[in-house]
Amino acid sequence: MIEPKRGKPYWNPYLAGTVLGAVLFLAYFLAGHGLGASGALARVVAALEGKFLPEHVSTNPYLVRFVGGTQNPLDHWLTWMSLGILAGGFVSGLLGRRVYLETQKGPSISVRLRWLFAVLGGIAVGYAAQLARGCTSGQALSGGAVLAVGSWAFMFAVFGGGYALAWFIRRMWN
Repeated sequence: MIEPKRGKPYWNPYLAGTVLGAVLFLAYFLAGHGLGASGALARVVAALEGKFLPEHVSTNPYLVRFVGGTQNPLDHWLTWMSLGILAGGFVSGLLGRRVYLETQKGPSISVRLRWLFAVLGGIAVGYAAQLARGCTSGQALSGGAVLAVGSWAFMFAVFGGGYALAWFIRRMWN
């Protein structure tokens, strides 16, 4: 585990996992939904495309379900939850004195290449989240909590793929 250069220590992982489990339970209990973020991003994209390219949204069967009729794609609990996650993460970083600009990388890779890999990886994960019908948090946390077989298969594939890929890119971090 890479320790931060400055700032308070991280939470105990067992305590953090317990708190995350309690938050997931409360999400189901209070809202009737689990946790997940990819749906919020899809709604933001639909809202932006609806603003600048409304003719494209009306012909796209995926996006039209978010902006069809008089509904506002941003008026959904996922959007507000995701904004809260961003704000909460930023506040947590401020309180832990861990907010600073830095590119973490190994000595064998340039900053530009590290950013290129990060962007390409983000695009791949975003696309895969749509194919898997949910992001990692939605699939692993919410789907895994209700013992959905597809969510467990997804998580085994994520960890297996991660370990398989790590063998090829480990030299960049040494």
